[in-house]
Amino acid sequence: MNDSRVVVSLDFPGANQAVDLCQRLDPAACKLKIGKELFTREGPALVERFINMDFDVFLDLKYHDIPNTVANACRAAADLGVWMINVHASGGRVMMETACEALDKSTQKPLLIAVTVLTSMADDDLKEIAITNPVDKQVMLLAQLAKSSGLDGVVCSAKEANHLSTELGKNFCLVTPGIRPANSSNDDQKRIMTPAAAITAGSHYLVIGRPITKADDPLAALNAINSEINSVA
Repeated sequence: MNDSRVVVSLDFPGANQAVDLCQRLDPAACKLKIGKELFTREGPALVERFINMDFDVFLDLKYHDIPNTVANACRAAADLGVWMINVHASGGRVMMETACEALDKSTQKPLLIAVTVLTSMADDDLKEIAITNPVDKQVMLLAQLAKSSGLDGVVCSAKEANHLSTELGKNFCLVTPGIRPANSSNDDQKRIMTPAAAITAGSHYLVIGRPITKADDPLAALNAINSEINSVA
């Protein structure tokens, strides 16, 4: 496993574009995130291909189901050799504890983190699904539940990172999407922060997509972000 704190989000419709990008990146300088669309189209073979290219892979499938189903899915993901997987904290304590127990029995144990509140959601979005807590309170509630259930960390907005780090400890892993270098587009993210600010706030890993994947020179964009992180880390 490398020590890079950048996780490049492979938000592509198929393998060709993803592989082309990864051939232009340095596996020692970043990790990769494979989400639902790419995994659904290409399956485990693509995950294994990137692992064989020496990339650490975060399999971002956000499992949320009955405990036994989630546990079996986590075990299957671990067997692929991925570095990190995630579940929805809103699946509850029993689901998360069962997933942890499944991974404890795995010979290749990935980090297990939980999604708190999606970074595309704001207070009004939560109210529409009958959650009366504001975003920050709901994030903290779910993060505390995830930690007490034995998980390694959570996915959260960098804007919540400082509070979470203070309340849950600096070793509780915080993985933050919604990262945008200065002067880049916000796209569909509502709660965003620059790489340096996110690291300073307490984030451990930064999920970054379009600022790297859409750059004319993806490796140069990645190196610039790593330099920014190193200036404050």
